[in-house]
Amino acid sequence: MESSTCWGVFREVAHSPGRESDDAEILRLTGKHLEARGLQVILKTPDDVNGVDDARPRFVFLMCERVEVLGKLRALEASGVPHVNTPQAVLNTYRERMLEAFAEANVPFVESRVVSTRDRRVEGARPVWVKRADVHNTRGGDVVFASTADAVHQALEGLAARGIPRAVLQPHVDGDLVKFYGVGAGGPHGAPPWFCWFYHKDQRLAGHPFDEGRLARLVRGAAVALGLEVYGGDVIVPPSGAPVLLDVNAWPSFALYRDEAAERIAAHLALRFLDPAR
Repeated sequence: MESSTCWGVFREVAHSPGRESDDAEILRLTGKHLEARGLQVILKTPDDVNGVDDARPRFVFLMCERVEVLGKLRALEASGVPHVNTPQAVLNTYRERMLEAFAEANVPFVESRVVSTRDRRVEGARPVWVKRADVHNTRGGDVVFASTADAVHQALEGLAARGIPRAVLQPHVDGDLVKFYGVGAGGPHGAPPWFCWFYHKDQRLAGHPFDEGRLARLVRGAAVALGLEVYGGDVIVPPSGAPVLLDVNAWPSFALYRDEAAERIAAHLALRFLDPAR
């Protein structure tokens, strides 16, 4: 008989700066919705993950991001246990990998240049954002706004001092910062099955008009290119109204839509792993 147990794996605390509680709550609430469907849910910290286990779960839903933990989960996945998001999809959100995936899939993305953090000859127009080239923001210095050449060099030096070998430089784009959430990759009219957006707080909003359908299709294309099923990210809407994709990440906190999102995620997992017709 197939196991009725599934695992949920929390995000590393170091990868949830200022969002530790929100990240934990969306995973817990998703687990409660799965339990209401008759599953036994075991929630694990990344350090609890041991890879292939004698008592294999039916499936794994995860928010963790460290390479070492994802490697253990990939071994479990290779043994036949499905995951959402897959470990490979999470790795694809590492910035340098994401740029390669988007280029391969022709997904429009903000202009980005990968540089060595030890390169002191970096030139180009300012201002720019200096971002570590692997994981997303985990602490101060991982993402830095630099308006001068000296500020760029200082940001690169800070990353190099921490043993981070490469950074991504992206030009600052003026406009309204929009955040988005999505669940699933195949939906009507090219949009995700569940998708929502909202303006980031703490900004002077210009209210540039834009086509919501165009935004949804852009986001879906990005998610498909990375292999993500639960995701979020950021775009800038400039005066032209054409959204500029800035970032995509795996399984965000969904803080403003937690109750609805947890139910949608659980329904997606149930459709993927529990529907006998699939």
